[in-house]
Amino acid sequence: MKKNLSALFFLAAILVLSACGSDSSSGSGSKDELVIGYFPNIDHVPAMIAKEKQYFEEAVGEDVEVTYKTFPDGGAFMTALKTGDIDAGFVGPGPVMNNYANGADVKILAGASSGGTVVVASEQSGIEGLEDLDNHTFITPGIGCTHDVQMETFLKEQGITSARIGGTLKHVTGNPAQYQAMFESGKVDLAAVPEPWASTLVANGAKVIVDTDEIAYGTTLPNTVLVTSGKMIEEQSELVDQITAAHEKSIAFINENPEEAQTIAIDSIEEITNQRMDESIIASAWERVTYTTEVNADVIQAFADSSHDLQFLKEKPEFDELVVPQDTEVGSVQ
Repeated sequence: MKKNLSALFFLAAILVLSACGSDSSSGSGSKDELVIGYFPNIDHVPAMIAKEKQYFEEAVGEDVEVTYKTFPDGGAFMTALKTGDIDAGFVGPGPVMNNYANGADVKILAGASSGGTVVVASEQSGIEGLEDLDNHTFITPGIGCTHDVQMETFLKEQGITSARIGGTLKHVTGNPAQYQAMFESGKVDLAAVPEPWASTLVANGAKVIVDTDEIAYGTTLPNTVLVTSGKMIEEQSELVDQITAAHEKSIAFINENPEEAQTIAIDSIEEITNQRMDESIIASAWERVTYTTEVNADVIQAFADSSHDLQFLKEKPEFDELVVPQDTEVGSVQ
């Protein structure tokens, strides 16, 4: 019997239930309330640790009430940041870069997690390596999403292109919760997928074709970053520095206490989604994800350049001012 198939419905539950986070009437720069946004998945464990351990509360003091809101995707998160429904939070770099390129007021304060993207093939696909990819179909969560760009950049380096830009490798998109069923039906043969979905698929017979440390930007590109608005930095620079300090404390806890951090993550995800992830799946996924505050502005730019080269972006964006310099108090860069 296939292992942990219930986990495949985990993201679907997120889409329905993740809006059940804390409500707030605060706007950006609120003096008495700080609203932090995040997603209920393992890339966002730093937010879960900070919430469990009350690191943000400790950092901002008794005069500021901290509340939390969870989101199903980067688009919803960025909308909340732009409208002031949240003040700061955790999101993938793709939505941040896309919104910034379109004029959104957003700044990256720090990294949160990196790694975790894996390319896996179904049991029945017959794919054993890159030489077997012709005329097969691969799936990613979205067109031009982080995992799609990582995979197509890697493939292009190997002399392989998708049908979208003249090759034979067909591309479709879909919810990672559906990948196992699509593998079994033969609708797709290959997936570029984030953890913990990669570990779930492998546990059910999929074969790793390209691991995290091999795929383009695999260990250097953040898959989650801590962001806020430029307005927040200008008007509440001390508060932003406190947020960053609390985040650093959360990252340190994860790396010093991985087993406890995994338990907190499993419990937190279950609380929001009503789905409990298998401990062995989380432990496997944990091996491919790195929790770090580091974010390299050059890598962010290189990733954007790849998106342009692959024709996902019409114009080549410039992100010189997107990332707040590391080890710098934001008050000094206003």
